[in-house]
Amino acid sequence: MTTIALLAAILTVGRIGFAVIPNVQPNTTILIIASFALGPLHGLFLAIISTMTTNLFLGHGLWSFGQMIAWGTIAIISGFLGRYRHHIPWILLILYSAFCGFLFGLIMSIIMGGIMIQKFWPYYLSGLPFDLNHAIGNIAFFIILYKPLLTVMEQQLNKDVTKKAAC
Repeated sequence: MTTIALLAAILTVGRIGFAVIPNVQPNTTILIIASFALGPLHGLFLAIISTMTTNLFLGHGLWSFGQMIAWGTIAIISGFLGRYRHHIPWILLILYSAFCGFLFGLIMSIIMGGIMIQKFWPYYLSGLPFDLNHAIGNIAFFIILYKPLLTVMEQQLNKDVTKKAAC
């Protein structure tokens, strides 16, 4: 639980800190890495909590549900993919992080443009430059954060497992 709370705080600060750059923030990347290490259920929980906490500062609205669904979907996929991450080439993991930027935008477009306002294509196409920003930001953050963050998380998880086994 402490790990989830700490990661949620990091996600909140990271998203708010980068809010001035449209769609460039470390959230998706950190969520991918956390889901790799923690699994799909904890990743989903983290996606929901971090969306709620960041939107306390950035503003809640109908988009909050879309963000929870989009980041939740990415967390679930990443959690299952994380089981095989040691067998996936580094470049494919980087490309996966970029793909998640476009996936986020697609899910948001389906929810906000398709369901809410019945204008999916204009909504989706107008959002593609922002999705590209998201994908490029994910690549940069993934290259910088993947190894150090995953190492720290795996060490913490191993420490927790050792403590539980000793009890």
